[in-house]
Amino acid sequence: MPDTANRLLRVAAARADFLECGRAGAVGVPDVLAASWERSQAAGVDSARPHSDYIDDIDTGSRLVRCARPVLTQLGNDTADLPLVIALTDHRARLVQRIDLSSTVGRLLDRVEFAPGFNYSESMMGTNGVGTVIEAGQPVSIVGPEHFTEPLQCFACTGAPVIDPLTGRVEGVLDISTLTQTWSPLMHTLVKSAAKDISRNLLLDRSQSQQAVFETYLRVEARASRQAVFAFGDSVFIANTPAQGLFDASEQLTLREHATFLMSRRDRVSDTLVLPGGRMVHIRGTRILAGSEVAGMVVIADLVATEKAGSPGDFTEQVLPQIAVATLQTSRIAGDLYRPHETITGGRSPAWVRACDKLREALIAKKPAIVLGETGTGKFTLVAEIFHASHPGGRSVSMDASQLTIENSETDIDSLLAGKPEPTLYIVRNVDQASTEGVEQLDVFFTAIGRLDNPTSFVATLSDSSLDSDLPFHALLGHFEVAITVPPLRCRTDDLTAITSSVLRDMAPNRKVRLSPAAERIIARYSWPRNVSQLREALEHALRRRPVGEIQAQDLPAYCQTTSRHVLTPLEAAERDTIVAALQETEGNRMLAATRLGMSRSGLYRKLKAYGITA
Repeated sequence: MPDTANRLLRVAAARADFLECGRAGAVGVPDVLAASWERSQAAGVDSARPHSDYIDDIDTGSRLVRCARPVLTQLGNDTADLPLVIALTDHRARLVQRIDLSSTVGRLLDRVEFAPGFNYSESMMGTNGVGTVIEAGQPVSIVGPEHFTEPLQCFACTGAPVIDPLTGRVEGVLDISTLTQTWSPLMHTLVKSAAKDISRNLLLDRSQSQQAVFETYLRVEARASRQAVFAFGDSVFIANTPAQGLFDASEQLTLREHATFLMSRRDRVSDTLVLPGGRMVHIRGTRILAGSEVAGMVVIADLVATEKAGSPGDFTEQVLPQIAVATLQTSRIAGDLYRPHETITGGRSPAWVRACDKLREALIAKKPAIVLGETGTGKFTLVAEIFHASHPGGRSVSMDASQLTIENSETDIDSLLAGKPEPTLYIVRNVDQASTEGVEQLDVFFTAIGRLDNPTSFVATLSDSSLDSDLPFHALLGHFEVAITVPPLRCRTDDLTAITSSVLRDMAPNRKVRLSPAAERIIARYSWPRNVSQLREALEHALRRRPVGEIQAQDLPAYCQTTSRHVLTPLEAAERDTIVAALQETEGNRMLAATRLGMSRSGLYRKLKAYGITA
């Protein structure tokens, strides 16, 4: 939800009309927001004085908190200088943890009871960046007057669901809150990425726990193969042959239920129980701990004649190491919040200027356009930049064609095209990678856009090499009126120096980094088959070798030093890199390099020509 003054004024007016007239007053408001206002009103939330319940039994050592901890720590470090508050809630919208990066924002949030233990469900606090996420089941940004209640309208809250990849259940919500005037659309991307990191950790944690239960079972069963051995865990139940022979199905169920009870307790309890047939069994074994939770148990079950008191030696404990991590991708997104955006539309190369002009004309005229080009040329970024420059306050929505399916397509299309007053551009990335089902969905989608009266248009990007294929996307070409080709990097020699400087500034902000003349010549000579994305990789490689100062030619990857005309095999690439390294070590002395490589001088010359080595 882009934060523009005009849009927020329209939302504020729509909210006032809604409170007075109901749903009919929410004209021009996104369906997700209008539905949330309706739920809030139906729940009886006081729009002027909402009140949250407090619960003091929040589990701060839960699996969710354990898996979120490294992500929250890294997120806090990456955004330490920004006026933000980071919060984690459980699946009931109750705050479990809060990290204040700004004491001012934190104090203001205290006044609206946004603190650990308080409930921020929609039924309590109305539309907000926690409760609405749980109700909608998707990432949501609620900015200023989009909140249902007045006390929350000075805040902008972006939340994303933390989903257990195995069960598909929403385990909690990750939320970033700030003041309305300091909100950025990048926060939406940042929260989504961090929530995915936590979801990934949930999967790693579950996999680690199940693997530990299985390995412990194998060890115990090897030592006690003639005794009844059971393994219990989340979605795990194993019984060895003696256990299956000694206990029938109902007795095994009783043992499993008792083990589940023991898994929920860390204190010492009596571990002797009476089975449905009257027999007594005493169990002992190993608790497998992940953080403060018991992830599973492996037990030996012995039949006994009389009740046997539990002892400290009955159960040992195996503590699993912390494996949850925070990914670099989320840190990069967080870093973007600090950096001013550098436009890519300022090139001087004739082909680039022509592509920008044609795209600008198409977007202003609202003509559906196909943007072609090699991978890594910046097609998507260029479309988004030119649209927002031509339509201040406009809205762009991107979707990846490779991820589209036919499931729920009608619902998805209705929600995407619901009345939006601002100019809207839909960007379909990688349309050439759409499946047959995805092409069917896009066909319906493009047709629906063509019938709208709203200021809405669409653009698709694709690799120009796909035009010679028989991929399904060809059936969509009839929806477009303009084709624009973005030139590859090797055809933009006039812009290469500026592009390289821009990438360096983006990757190493506030660092004194520059290219030596020799490094500039190598960059200018190389063909860059993967375009700007490959240039970025090469500079990243150089920065790892020389983080500050003047980047030298030898700091760049070996492939930059070649002009080979065919794709090298792994063996050829390794040989090329070895030759380049030898030449760099001998400062270009080919006779000495040949000696070090153990080949004749003529053999080295043949290799230099074959691999196009220019070092």
